[in-house]
Amino acid sequence: MMSNLSVIFLSGLNETRIHRPTLFVLSLLCYCLILLVNVSLVVIVVLDKSLHEPMYILLCAFCINGLYGTTGFYPKFLWDLLSPVHIISYSGCLIQAQVMYSFACSDLSILSVMAYDRYLAICRPLEYHSLMSKQNVVLLAWFSWFTPFCIMGLNVVLTSRLRLCSPHMSRLFCVNWSIVRLACPLEDTTANNIVANLIIIIYVCHGLFIVWSYMYLVKTCINSLENRAKFMQTCVPHLVSLITFLVTILFDLMNMRLASKNLDQIFQDFIAIEFLVIPPIMNPLIYGFKLTKIQRKFNKLLTFSHKLKL
Repeated sequence: MMSNLSVIFLSGLNETRIHRPTLFVLSLLCYCLILLVNVSLVVIVVLDKSLHEPMYILLCAFCINGLYGTTGFYPKFLWDLLSPVHIISYSGCLIQAQVMYSFACSDLSILSVMAYDRYLAICRPLEYHSLMSKQNVVLLAWFSWFTPFCIMGLNVVLTSRLRLCSPHMSRLFCVNWSIVRLACPLEDTTANNIVANLIIIIYVCHGLFIVWSYMYLVKTCINSLENRAKFMQTCVPHLVSLITFLVTILFDLMNMRLASKNLDQIFQDFIAIEFLVIPPIMNPLIYGFKLTKIQRKFNKLLTFSHKLKL
């Protein structure tokens, strides 16, 4: 690492001194809820062999990724709410940036694989089981996490070579673009900008593929009652997850790259953490309520827990 700084000061909480106890309780409850719903869904899928199907394996990977991303944020954030000084080591800041970016990109990668899975299931049912075998699905899920992790790792390595002139970051947590903005004026950030733009292009292509696949599915399903029912049952949760994810990420990207310094800090903080609050809670609940098999297993789990209490 070439940076001359050992710590970064996070100033995102500077305007919340009065409300910190309330924020701590709400954040702790939110994190506990995220852990509960995601771990419950993962446990249900892992323990029940009847759910060892492509769609549920990908859903399991989706929830694990949600746990990975939120664990990179909430423990540090909760500690900051109790601490008078909000600092993070420079190496810790780079690690957090790596976790945040790889989590977000992995979500989009997994959603792309889910869209491909639904396309095969509805449009090419005879080839579905050969193309989406358990081994292939596990490999796709693994690459959906590992590839973004490596791509974002390259981005973070490029950032680590920069010399920083300011240790003050006006955010609740570290992200790569905010670290680059702290670089000294004479530092060459051309490579960072090129890689960042390439990453944006790659994941915009992911988004376009998902949109195309669902448009094709709608066109295919509109004339078939059976396919229409299958689409409503299994594709609608994916669409809701995709829209929720894209809206929250776009708001944060616009806030980072375009936001005015005149915007209220609390408002900027809210936009920044949307993708760490809404999707990790909403996704397991959406799938839990919409997918019949998951709903049945969850109801059985609740009934069993209630009997144990009695």
